[in-house]
Amino acid sequence: MPIVRSDTDSTTDLVITDLCKVYSNGVRALDSVSLRIPRGAGKTTLMNIVATLAEPDSGSVRLGATDAVRDPLGMRRLVGYLPQEFGVYPGVSALDMLNYFATLKGITDARTRRNHVRELLELVNLDDVRARSVDTYSGGMKRRFGVAQALLGAPKLVIVDEPTAGLDPVERIRFQHALSNIGTQTIVILSTHIIEDVASICSATAILDHGRLVAQGDPQELTGRLEGKVWERRLARDEAPTADHEQRLLTTRPGRDGIEISVLSDACPGAGFSPRKPDLQDVFFAATAGYLSQAPA
Repeated sequence: MPIVRSDTDSTTDLVITDLCKVYSNGVRALDSVSLRIPRGAGKTTLMNIVATLAEPDSGSVRLGATDAVRDPLGMRRLVGYLPQEFGVYPGVSALDMLNYFATLKGITDARTRRNHVRELLELVNLDDVRARSVDTYSGGMKRRFGVAQALLGAPKLVIVDEPTAGLDPVERIRFQHALSNIGTQTIVILSTHIIEDVASICSATAILDHGRLVAQGDPQELTGRLEGKVWERRLARDEAPTADHEQRLLTTRPGRDGIEISVLSDACPGAGFSPRKPDLQDVFFAATAGYLSQAPA
């Protein structure tokens, strides 16, 4: 489990216990997933359940004293959600749209609502284009606008699903900065396949594989468990990569002059191999292949 900092108020932790979800076609999307996510510290099915958009077959989700399964309306008052895909009204400015959403959130005082909306637009670096229609924004700007709407009403939990998919490198960095700033005050759950986002933003990581939790912890702690155990070698294109029980294959990558392979091994696995500093991608492949538990903690 991720370590909860001593200065964190545990009454606002998000606690997920033995969560299960099996769809009608037999796919087990979640299989007894348990997590504790502290304030300031998955995949779509898990996020939908936490956001009360889907119901689990068993288990519980609690944010402080609020039970998402038994009290979904109470949970929704505490949650801001940015789905992977979301639509906007054509011809409506960011300022007007956020004002509208803020009214729906129950912020009825005009002055309070106006100040809150401008603060959020400044936070996501969109205040200078607040009068532009959101449908004319670039992909990255729309994602940042999505963060602003997710933060309306000062939620205790913000859920963000695949936020940087399709963004160019500049917009990805801007978005990472926005999420990092938010995460200092609010629990942020970020679901992504992009390893760089996890390394740049997250203080705690959980890896799901076929609905099961296969690894969790601080990213540095997880990569540290593979320290001195990741080895790489370049092979000719016609040379098939192999591995045995002592050198567990992690990745194969095409290169200009052949194939680069990475393996997990307690010692140098043979001629031609050199050590490499592990990263979160190695952690992902080791965890999903069942190797991480064999690495020293």
